[in-house]
Amino acid sequence: MSDKLRADEEPLPLVTILNINGLDDALLALQCVDDTSQVRRYRVWCARQVQHLMTDPRSLTALDVAERYADGKATDNDLAAAWVAANDAASVAVMAAERAAARAAASAASSGAAWVAANDAALAAASDAAYGATRAAQEVQFRIMFGGAT
Repeated sequence: MSDKLRADEEPLPLVTILNINGLDDALLALQCVDDTSQVRRYRVWCARQVQHLMTDPRSLTALDVAERYADGKATDNDLAAAWVAANDAASVAVMAAERAAARAAASAASSGAAWVAANDAALAAASDAAYGATRAAQEVQFRIMFGGAT
């Protein structure tokens, strides 16, 4: 732990925030850090963990551009164009998800309530397990990038 017991002007290492307050506060603290290439790389790393869920090539291109930007190999204009394209892809995905949810609701209305409840429970359990694994991976990577060894 930290020997820091009183307020002063010395910066608090991000990993200290992680150790004391947990991942949520450490991630929140990243918003206060100048947008360094290290912070950008961490953000891209987090997005890459769910890259398999991205079906629109514009989203994947945006990740590639963000990574190149963090390495100084893409311009502000490249980044802005990738953001616009990824935002458009996200809008399309939201509309598709809304249509899928409406179809699922119609299907659920015509099928047995027990099957729907069992399916929802299975999805929630799988989602909780994936969320826990993702959070653990985020914490490990955070320690590697901002505080040294785990």
